Amino acid sequence: MSIALDTSQARRKRGFWTMARRDAATGYLFIAPQLIGIVIFVLIPLGLVFWYSLHEWNVLAGSFRFTGAANYEKLLSDPAIGEVMSVTAVFSAGLALLNMSLALGLALLLNQKLAFMTVFRTLFFSPVVVSLVAWTIVWSFLLQSNGGINGLLQMIGVEGPNWLRNPTTAMISVIVVQALKNVGLNMILFLAALQGVPRELFEAARVDGVPRFKQFYRITLPMISPTILLASIVTIVGALQVFAQIMILTQGGPGFSTTVLVYYLYQQAFQFYLFGYGSTLSIVLLVIVGALTFIQWQLRRKFVFYEN
Repeated sequence: MSIALDTSQARRKRGFWTMARRDAATGYLFIAPQLIGIVIFVLIPLGLVFWYSLHEWNVLAGSFRFTGAANYEKLLSDPAIGEVMSVTAVFSAGLALLNMSLALGLALLLNQKLAFMTVFRTLFFSPVVVSLVAWTIVWSFLLQSNGGINGLLQMIGVEGPNWLRNPTTAMISVIVVQALKNVGLNMILFLAALQGVPRELFEAARVDGVPRFKQFYRITLPMISPTILLASIVTIVGALQVFAQIMILTQGGPGFSTTVLVYYLYQQAFQFYLFGYGSTLSIVLLVIVGALTFIQWQLRRKFVFYEN
């Protein structure tokens, strides 16, 4: 009885703010600004977009009425959505492959001990810090029928096409422009990963007479695979969100040849004022991004090597 009373008195003396509770409160205070931002700028807008997707909302007509799953049924019967999804898949896959291949190649090159490497690293990274709109406008002039690219081709006797008005070259053009804009970012990630690979592994491989291409597949790629996973997730999610480049270069044309899902969403919501259907397309984009990220994350168990 005496021990129980002593314990109760000790608890009262410690009060409510024990060391553990103070630490927990401090932690919550530190993350509170981020949590508030996520709630206000992510969760609430996401809930509103889903709510709007269940309505027919025409701003010009002033109508806003609940229609349930009508917009989702319209999506399934939309004759353009199949082509838009195909264009989105081609654009995202092409951009991811080109961007990551170029970035890895540049990182391997700049990882060598050669002269002026710092200058080259700065040069290749500089497009990342250039304004996206300015970068795209410059390329729109270069890709005109009488622009700088065709001018260079004429110097070697080749007549170039109208790059942004041909369905095939328009897609290639927007992929190349976007890949060159952000290749420096993945290059820096790969370069940092390459410099973290232990040199002893390559020295041991050279002593055993392992060819360079086998060293690349057996040592380099596995050791930098966590960075490859990160870069692939960031690049594919970024590719699915590309809008400004399409808007400036091709406006989705010719035809639907460069109309990716985000640009089609913009057309439905802000050109045709079908905000309900535009919200439905936003939900579809969210599901696609989430599904692809989940698949890539699951594939890490098979393709990503962790030292531990």
